[in-house]
Amino acid sequence: YLIDKSDKYDSRDVERLQQDDKWVENYLIWRHDVVDDTLKMIHESFQWRKEYTVNDLTESVLPKWLFENGALFLHGYDKEGYKLFWFKVKHHIRDPKQQLEKKKLVAFWLEHYAKRDHGKPLTVVFDMAETGISHIDLDFVRFIVNCFTDYYPNFLTKIVIFEMPWIMNAAFKIVKGWLGPDAISMLKFTNKNDVQEYISGEYLPPHMGGTDSFKYSYPPLVDDDFQTPLCENGPITSEDEHESKEEIDADTKETGELNEEQNLNQKKMNSVEQISKSEETDKTEVKPKNAKKALTTFKGPLLHISPAEELYFGSKETGEKKCLIVLTNVTKNVVAFKVRTTAPEKYRVKPSNSSCEPGTSLDIIVSLHGGFAASLQDRFLIMAAEMEQSSGAGVPELTQFWKEVPRTKVMEHRLRCHVTESSKPSSLTLKENTFNIPAKTNEDLHIQVIAYSFLTRLLQINKRLQEQIDRCLWFQQLSVALSLLSVTVVAFCFYL
Repeated sequence: YLIDKSDKYDSRDVERLQQDDKWVENYLIWRHDVVDDTLKMIHESFQWRKEYTVNDLTESVLPKWLFENGALFLHGYDKEGYKLFWFKVKHHIRDPKQQLEKKKLVAFWLEHYAKRDHGKPLTVVFDMAETGISHIDLDFVRFIVNCFTDYYPNFLTKIVIFEMPWIMNAAFKIVKGWLGPDAISMLKFTNKNDVQEYISGEYLPPHMGGTDSFKYSYPPLVDDDFQTPLCENGPITSEDEHESKEEIDADTKETGELNEEQNLNQKKMNSVEQISKSEETDKTEVKPKNAKKALTTFKGPLLHISPAEELYFGSKETGEKKCLIVLTNVTKNVVAFKVRTTAPEKYRVKPSNSSCEPGTSLDIIVSLHGGFAASLQDRFLIMAAEMEQSSGAGVPELTQFWKEVPRTKVMEHRLRCHVTESSKPSSLTLKENTFNIPAKTNEDLHIQVIAYSFLTRLLQINKRLQEQIDRCLWFQQLSVALSLLSVTVVAFCFYL
């Protein structure tokens, strides 16, 4: 392929394919490990990527009115923690002159998200409320479908179609013909009564029966989960002081030796000292016993980050409140980093703003505050940038550094939460004391989490198969009923 058709590919895609095992794996998964089919898909998707200049699509390249229109955007998560890709059909009007630009907008959003979250799957929501014949655009719908079936491998979890008008039934029968059997099983036709089976009310607008007060506007792009808790110019100035106050509060509660007045005075006097102390203890702190040991590693240009994708927390019942992130500096310079979260009120990150020496590793402990539980929607952002050897690595120097460093020189990597629920199906649960098994080690817990994730996946597949069987039985019953009705009508006609 490369020898005969190299001029049809973007060299950046070829280079990425040779380095990114996860990308190759997604192609193989999507084509059921059939190598010839996988190569064909890669060939077709690479040609498409070059035709649409996917690697060069930016906000500045596309017309501003496309973003202002609000027909396509990323916002919220479904119940399984997958990002929602919204298509507000009522804002789309069929116009052949604008078709290419609209298709490039779809490619922009998919590529933007794929690079940001390293190919995490999406759930597509077709909001068809208040739509009619003028909004039917089969060519555009087919393009969106093709993006997931042919160009972005293993990138689709399900397609939720909300309140499809009866007049569009014939159109969607055509759409089903474009989908393979795997994709057809992902179609979920919903209305106001059952849409919350897939998406919780907090991410549904009021007209869909939800409580989400989000209203689309542009600029900026609305998909950045970290807009609210993050400052554009670096860390929040009062963050370290706030953390030190929390430490003092925790200490006084444990010892019970200081009253409220002493506590307030101590906060004022020790806030500055606590910052420098927290840095030292951060670097020397012993790993918590129940912190998870990373099994995967993201290899970035500045830092290697373990785990690569998910932090494993337990539910309120399991009581697992801490996770470990290991950063390894792979450069020859000091690397400054900071960690942010979409739920700053729930998590304590220690250290959250520090630096890592060349060739060394550093542990970051992420802990939940008491009373809070981790959620699939929670995200963590690790930002890193190289520092000059002459610049210091204290709190004032880091604050100034993050204000001045160009965004183009900042490496970003996102992690999401994985919640291990205690309420597993009884058929899959084994009590530890049944066989007098000793307490689980970190490795045992990880194996258990992976096994449970696999079993959960099997249960989901089984559920989908059951739904298909139920649907077939329903059609069978309907066919029998219609046959009996036909026989009755024919018999009655003969009688007459």
